[in-house]
Amino acid sequence: MAKTVTKPKAKGDKSKPAVKALPQKKVRKRNQVKKGKNGGTLIVLIEDVTHLGKQGDLVEVKSGYARNYLLPYSLAVIPTDHNLRLLDRYKIKVLKAKEARIADLKVLAEQISRLTSLTMEANATEDGHLYGSIGPVEISKTLKGKNLMVEPDMVKLELPIKEANTLTEVPLSLGYGIEAKIQVLVVALQQTPPKK
Repeated sequence: MAKTVTKPKAKGDKSKPAVKALPQKKVRKRNQVKKGKNGGTLIVLIEDVTHLGKQGDLVEVKSGYARNYLLPYSLAVIPTDHNLRLLDRYKIKVLKAKEARIADLKVLAEQISRLTSLTMEANATEDGHLYGSIGPVEISKTLKGKNLMVEPDMVKLELPIKEANTLTEVPLSLGYGIEAKIQVLVVALQQTPPKK
């Protein structure tokens, strides 16, 4: 029961005694996970997830998939107002980084197009067959030696080069749809005959 505090009455005052106000009870709000129309958990993707969606998409997934994989590995967040604001800021930062990366790749493609051909030496038999083969790793290593940062997965060589003295056109997929081509010339390494 609430206690009442009475003030001493002045003469002629016929008002009711003042009631002391009690503090309001705080109502706790639970942060429950929102459910989708199929009963799954609604989440917002922070990163692109294969076969699920792109960054910033609101998707419905099974609750175990969200709880055990997407949320612990920071691939998704619960869609609260705060998380959505943070995600918008993060998207802007990622977009700027992506634009800078695309500009760098365009410069790299221009540098590669200025290069007439890439000459590589390899051990070969007298007939011109290579003892090994020239693949994406070797082409990438040679390009890096010329200060062109091309990774092996960017080299889209259908079959490895196995013949010496051949000029092969090799397509390069630098990423974000930027393509380049380079001519690779494989030359047989000059071997000195053994001394007697």
